[in-house]
Amino acid sequence: MALSERFENDKIEVVGAYKSVQVRKATIIERDGVEISRSFHRHALQCGALDDSDNLVDTDISGEDADVQAICNAVWTTTVKDAYKAFLIANKEGPGE
Repeated sequence: MALSERFENDKIEVVGAYKSVQVRKATIIERDGVEISRSFHRHALQCGALDDSDNLVDTDISGEDADVQAICNAVWTTTVKDAYKAFLIANKEGPGE
């Protein structure tokens, strides 16, 4: 009886005006090649975040699987990044707020 564990990106979705990329990763346990268990973990990626000078710093996606990186690179255009930066600045809380 051989148990094995593998991971796969079960679902990748692009949502919203700022192209958030949501990834659902499946953990699959198999016994002798037959699936006996499947569980899920989900995480979301935004194209960037503001630094202290209100510059948009790109999200590091180097640790993501190639399929996730390809989707992020395709949808996170300069137009999307500029709009997201403007959104973040417009909704930024000031000191003491």
